Amino acid sequence: MAAAQTEKYEEMILDVELVSGSGIYTPICGMTDVTISRTATIDSTEIPDCDDESLPLSVEKQVRSIDVSISATGVWAKTSQDMLKAWFYSAAVKNVRIRDTAAASGDIEIESGPALLASLKNSRTKGKKVTADVELQLDGTPARTDKP
Repeated sequence: MAAAQTEKYEEMILDVELVSGSGIYTPICGMTDVTISRTATIDSTEIPDCDDESLPLSVEKQVRSIDVSISATGVWAKTSQDMLKAWFYSAAVKNVRIRDTAAASGDIEIESGPALLASLKNSRTKGKKVTADVELQLDGTPARTDKP
């Protein structure tokens, strides 16, 4: 039996293009947990048997839409505070990307696209550092780039 090849924590990176159109992406400092949610909305249609209507209907399914969102949590890093607050209050769309730096040649390495900062939360607990919780919602289906 061969062991599964896995990825290290630092091989999946969430980046934001702070200045639109610059092509310069920066990780959100302090985010230690990142979750990418890829969801398909699926429609179902019941199809009758035309030769024997007493038979149970068959259910056919089709993808109607694809939705991708990213949630991240961690510490409220001073270097990211102003950028995140400015992004939230501007309601601007910014380009983001998820890099899978351990992808094999020919596999998808980057998923990228415009995103909205849908949620920005902070929490404090006495004796601990202030934490941050962000949710990004991609505007459309992300572009996928294969690793050379």
